[in-house]
Amino acid sequence: MSSVQAVVAPFTPSSVTSAKDSWSPASWRDRPALQLPTYPDSAALSAAQEELRSLPPLVTSREILALKQQLAEAQEGKRFLLQGGDCAETFAECNSEVITNRLKVLLQMSLVLVHGLKVPVVRVGRFAGQYAKPRSADSETRDGVTLPSYRGDIVNGPDFTAQARVPDPRRMIKAHARSAMTMNFVRSLIDGGFADLHHPEYWGLGWVGQSPHAAEYQNMVAGIGDAVRFMETLAGRKMQSLSRVNFYTSHEALLLPYEEAQTRRVPRADGWFNLSTHFPWIGMRTAALDGAHIEYFRGISNPVAVKVGPSVTPDQLLRVIDVLNPHDEPGRLGLIHRMGAEHIATKLPTLLDAVKREGRRVLWICDAMHGNTESTSNGYKTRRFENIRGEIEQAFDIHEAAGTRLGGVHLEMTGENVTECLGGARDLTELDLQRAYRTTVDPRLNYEQALEIAMLIVKKRGAIAA
Repeated sequence: MSSVQAVVAPFTPSSVTSAKDSWSPASWRDRPALQLPTYPDSAALSAAQEELRSLPPLVTSREILALKQQLAEAQEGKRFLLQGGDCAETFAECNSEVITNRLKVLLQMSLVLVHGLKVPVVRVGRFAGQYAKPRSADSETRDGVTLPSYRGDIVNGPDFTAQARVPDPRRMIKAHARSAMTMNFVRSLIDGGFADLHHPEYWGLGWVGQSPHAAEYQNMVAGIGDAVRFMETLAGRKMQSLSRVNFYTSHEALLLPYEEAQTRRVPRADGWFNLSTHFPWIGMRTAALDGAHIEYFRGISNPVAVKVGPSVTPDQLLRVIDVLNPHDEPGRLGLIHRMGAEHIATKLPTLLDAVKREGRRVLWICDAMHGNTESTSNGYKTRRFENIRGEIEQAFDIHEAAGTRLGGVHLEMTGENVTECLGGARDLTELDLQRAYRTTVDPRLNYEQALEIAMLIVKKRGAIAA
């Protein structure tokens, strides 16, 4: 049991609805809290939280509300959500090259999607805050030595030493600082024209020149450049709106002491906002209806999402929707289904039917990564590209059959030249994994594989529309 949590009487949905006015950023403490570290020094934890409360926010309520409007449009099929980034950020990777490559791969994927889907893309990065990760066990044993599990750089260190694995609340201050540096650099790149559609060729990654998809992508870039110049010739002026894009951040709001300290009221807006990110989500391990994370999320005004796994029943899902979006607010709630290629055909349809039958407005998002994780014979945690592709393809078909809409995808990917997922255009094998396996937690798509997924989405969506 964490030193920052408590357990009270059993929860009922009606009690949450009737007690809305009693919600506060700290009311989660009255619920069972999972996946939280045990801090040995409660006074140090309180001091770190107090310091966080005094620091400037990372995002603004105006940005949050703008994103909520765009997500509402994605629910209606007028936009498509691309949410992606690293499985877990590390403090060491808060540098210009890594951040630039993360942004590049999202921009290039969105370019493919905009070109192919003919709708605006909502770009949401899994970074500037993705420093906490859930663990399957509270402890880890190696060679007879048992230590607390590594829970992400915001909690403790990855080194297998007693000192590194002690949860340190000062790491929350470091995470805030690095998130701020990341956001500042991303905003500077975008405001400086990095995402200018007049020059999409600048988004290239140096090592991707030999990609099997390089020619296809370059043809697409040339076509977009020609279209931009044609429109500007007709208009007789340069279209400044094409010089920048909107970009938003997201992370799993797992470490509730950190999220609580970043939750504030703002002038001229109702409610409380989590100002550490635009679009927080609840992971599958912490989505219990009576849990601390649901309690925290129900009170913030951000758009929020919940991971939905194969064990979730229609009744459970509807009750979660009732708590998190009782007024059926457009753009408020995303449901990120992560079933796995093997289970999606049998598990997803009943959930879609139940939500559709109740007429609830949600944004359906496909996470084809987390349900397809496996271990190889040589000990690497990996994912097969075929399974990722298969789950996305099935998701489009299942939504089409159900009369619902797949409005986005959620991917773990990187702009680095890693070899962590099997298959793809270069047909990476188990032997390739050892060449550039760099993740500290989960395997990620590399640039080529991510771009291939974007092209797959375009082709699949086009086939369904035809």
